[in-house]
Amino acid sequence: MANILIIYSTTDGHTIKICHKLQEVIERRAHQVRMVPVQDESHVELASFDKIVIGASIRYGKHSPLIIDFIKKNEQILNEKSNAFFSVNIVARKPNKNQPETNPYMQKFLKQISWHPKKLAVFAGKLDYPRYSFFDRLAIRFIMLMGNGPTNPKAVVEFTDWQQVEAFGKVVSAM
Repeated sequence: MANILIIYSTTDGHTIKICHKLQEVIERRAHQVRMVPVQDESHVELASFDKIVIGASIRYGKHSPLIIDFIKKNEQILNEKSNAFFSVNIVARKPNKNQPETNPYMQKFLKQISWHPKKLAVFAGKLDYPRYSFFDRLAIRFIMLMGNGPTNPKAVVEFTDWQQVEAFGKVVSAM
């Protein structure tokens, strides 16, 4: 039985939903999982975990600076552990951008850090126009228009492939 930490950053809550699914899959395999938002990471003793998984969402083309800071600050211990990183973004809804090697946000992220995660995944996120502020709704609609995505301001679309999330949970369990 492994003790696994999932550190996450979420913008609108969908990344934590993915983390819960990963936790469910991993715990079915008799491992223990603790989920911690990146802003609370200082309350966690990283050395006490066998595996560390980091998950982060994208907003306006960037992962949270807190995730990048966490990785840079803890790179040595991350390298000593079994580890994984996953990104959640709407671009991953496209078949040609739903893998770590084809997702532009994942590739950009990996160039920003010197850490090399042992396992990577990219999951399509959720679009929830009614939940966004007026400015965010306008900006995201414009981005979707440019990327041939949904632009109806009342649309709520979950693009996540839950079988893909489940498969990644099995990968993390087996690391």
